[in-house]
Amino acid sequence: MKGDYQDLVDEISALLGAPATLEDRDFGLIAFGAHDSEDDTAMDPVRTRSILTRRSTPAVRAWFEGFGITRATGPVRIPAAPEAGVFRDRVCLPVRHRGIVLGYVWLLDADPGPAEDRLAAAMEVAARIGGLLADEAQAGADLSREFRAALTAGRGWQRDMATAALRTALGPDADGLHTVVCVAPWPHEAPSVRTLPGTAALCVVPWPAPGGAADPPAATGDGGPAQVLAALVRLRSAEALAPALTAAERLRATGGPGAAAGVAPARRGLGELPASWHEATAAARAALGEPRLGPVAQWAGIGPYRLLTALPADAPHDPAVAALLSPANPELARTAEVFLDCAGQAGRTAAALGIHRQTLYYRLSRVEQLTGLDLDDGEDRLLLHMALKASRL
Repeated sequence: MKGDYQDLVDEISALLGAPATLEDRDFGLIAFGAHDSEDDTAMDPVRTRSILTRRSTPAVRAWFEGFGITRATGPVRIPAAPEAGVFRDRVCLPVRHRGIVLGYVWLLDADPGPAEDRLAAAMEVAARIGGLLADEAQAGADLSREFRAALTAGRGWQRDMATAALRTALGPDADGLHTVVCVAPWPHEAPSVRTLPGTAALCVVPWPAPGGAADPPAATGDGGPAQVLAALVRLRSAEALAPALTAAERLRATGGPGAAAGVAPARRGLGELPASWHEATAAARAALGEPRLGPVAQWAGIGPYRLLTALPADAPHDPAVAALLSPANPELARTAEVFLDCAGQAGRTAAALGIHRQTLYYRLSRVEQLTGLDLDDGEDRLLLHMALKASRL
């Protein structure tokens, strides 16, 4: 779909001899034409911000809407306003479908500007864009319901039916390569799929229970977010997760401070959608609990958290490490974790913590006294290491 928009924007650019940009009705960037001018004023601050951040500010939006573009059915010429960062005149082509404005095509105006017949031809192209936007908005709304049902349905025939409905809604795309992205926490409604090229479906679902269960813990007793955002992202190659990582980062930034995202490996078709969702939520949990893994974590890169995220979130600490993990001993817990992360090498551990070796040895002896574990024993080390990592979740 992104390619369709780009082709139509390029067609308008060729018709009018000027680079064009396409934005949705909320001024979110969808596609833009090439800017090959050496004239610095061809990229004024408003256009530069729109392309780099993929969105205009509320002030810019209000200023342009003041020229009646939300009601216009034909081209609207807008004069330059250097004080607003608009150094060049604009031509706005409203993108409508069945009388409803769905977006805008923007062009830099010139003197004498495009001829009327060219503008009329460009408006015909804008109408085709409007049809695409309308179709995509409808498909996105439908897929949101189907996608949510496929992720939250119970095991057995309910899940099979929900997955089959999603497969039908996706059509031929259902058999292609996909991955699943989880963004947590998510405080908003699900955005439109048209704001994220390559995304097949988006929906908001309750925060999943550990282990892949769809039902949320009672009153989110696991300390996790109340809800998360799920995204189904199309891929061209199983080895190239760039579209999913880009979508995850953009969504994570929208989710607000403290949000993290997890990305599952690529899979073909929808047969393993529950597994992908489990992996995406596990990666998001790992990114929330271990900052070095985030803010966007891939399932393939979270190491031991693949296993740890499957543990019950309300499980008590192992008795041997409960005292070490109490609020009274954060320094000892940190020392033990760094020591184990450094494979028990005292020199590396002391350097990482910025302490003398004798201080390290003293702290490790205190860890052994508190836990009753022998740090020279491999199984004791494993228990302690996993308990420390699990405590982050």
